[in-house]
Amino acid sequence: MTSGEAEVSAAQEKPARLIGGPGLLLVWFYGVMVVGAVSRSAYQIATEFDRAPLAYSLSAVAGLVYGFITYSLVRGGETARRAAQVCCAAELAGVLVVGTWTLLDRDAFPDSTVWSDYGMGYVFIPVLLPLTALFWLRRTRARRAA
Repeated sequence: MTSGEAEVSAAQEKPARLIGGPGLLLVWFYGVMVVGAVSRSAYQIATEFDRAPLAYSLSAVAGLVYGFITYSLVRGGETARRAAQVCCAAELAGVLVVGTWTLLDRDAFPDSTVWSDYGMGYVFIPVLLPLTALFWLRRTRARRAA
């Protein structure tokens, strides 16, 4: 194997980056959401879990989803891109289900979650972020295929 072939082989093995351009902004937003959701839910679970166990547990799940998406975006590669797409779709479904649930049954949520009212407490970032990420992930796949 010549040195040129070795460089080509190494380049083929390196995962394609997902955080170039707008992808870097997505990683930043998801990182902020990880810190916000995990720290909020950890505090609430530790101090007042009996008050709203469903809400606090859902916030913790949201934080874990955000963390996995952040990791996938940073890791890069086709497998990570697909995993991030699945998680972003699940995140969007969660935001829509929980957001609708909190509007229809306020008694089920004595305290809000990250996804309550479609993320109104977080300036609607929880509903906009997965839409943006899904668009970005689809665009990165289309660019690589071209």
